[in-house]
This record gives sequence, structure tokens and C-alpha cells, in this order.
Amino acid sequence: MFRFSAIVLLLALSSPALAYVGENLLVSLPDGWKIDFQKKQGNTQITEMVPKAESVNGWTEMVTVQVFHGLQAKPEQFRDRIAGLWGKSCPGAESAPIVSAVENGYPVTMWLSSCPHNKDTGKPEFTFMKAIAGKDSFYVVQKAFKAAPSKEQTATWTQYLRKVGVCDTRLADRACPAGIK
Repeated sequence: MFRFSAIVLLLALSSPALAYVGENLLVSLPDGWKIDFQKKQGNTQITEMVPKAESVNGWTEMVTVQVFHGLQAKPEQFRDRIAGLWGKSCPGAESAPIVSAVENGYPVTMWLSSCPHNKDTGKPEFTFMKAIAGKDSFYVVQKAFKAAPSKEQTATWTQYLRKVGVCDTRLADRACPAGIK
């Protein structure tokens, strides 16, 4: 069964009456951004966010959230698979690990993938990714740029991804923040 509550966009903090039960992905809508695309198909859900002046059809920066309901995988295996796909689709693509750890009881990994020349857009693409293996689902949050990010952008967006997490209202040791019950 598909549960939309797997994503809690923390813009909902202004509405403390929200009640999400079970496992939840905690990810925020960045200031000055909008949700421009959402799709649910089978056991997969995708949400794409862009700056308010852009669209998913014409973006310079994008945050993508994917939830794979029921998928049991290791974050490093997912990272390696994505790195392999980037390598096949983009000559010169590189992937560099940032961190692998356990956060709130869930295995996570973060990495950067880069493509010097995306053949579909004609531009470079740099994407920071964070994968989280939940108990119920597998979660991936990506921050993509169509140009090399500055040091400030790198610091800002890696910090953003570090705040992305999973919680579970059913487990005391993986408790959700106040306001999510």
C-alpha cells in the first residue's frame, strides 16, 4: 500500500496538527523554492523542487526526493549502482564519497557525482546525493546543479543534506521531532 506520509516536508511545521504515523522522511522545502513536480507510480514516489523563478523543465538547481516503498538495499550499493549509471551515460563522470554513517539508527551514505558534459542538456551537472535505508522504505535526496557549485553552495547544500533524516513514530529510539506523532 502506498503511503504519502513517508515524506514530511517540514514546511508543514507551521501546521502542528499533522499526524504522520510510522516511518517518515524529514526533508525541508528550501527558502525561496517550490515543489514543481510530484508523481507516484507503483512503489515509487518522486518530488522535485526548484527555485520559485524556475521550473523542472528549465532549472539551474533542483532538489529531488525519491521514496522507494518496500525497497531493502544498502546505501553504498545504491551509490555504486548510480555511479555506474552516470559513468555509462556521461564520459568523464566521477563519483566521490562524502560520508557513510548511521543516523538515528538508519544506515546512510552521501556522495557527489559529477558529469562534465550532460549530453541531454549540453551542460555540466554536479549532484550531491544522500541515500537512507529505512525499515519500511529506501530514501534518496539529491541536490543538483547545472554548473560547478561554489564553496559556499557546497557548504550550504551539504549541510542541508545532513539535516535530511528518517524517523519512526513507532520506535522510541528513532523518534520523530515534536509535532510529528
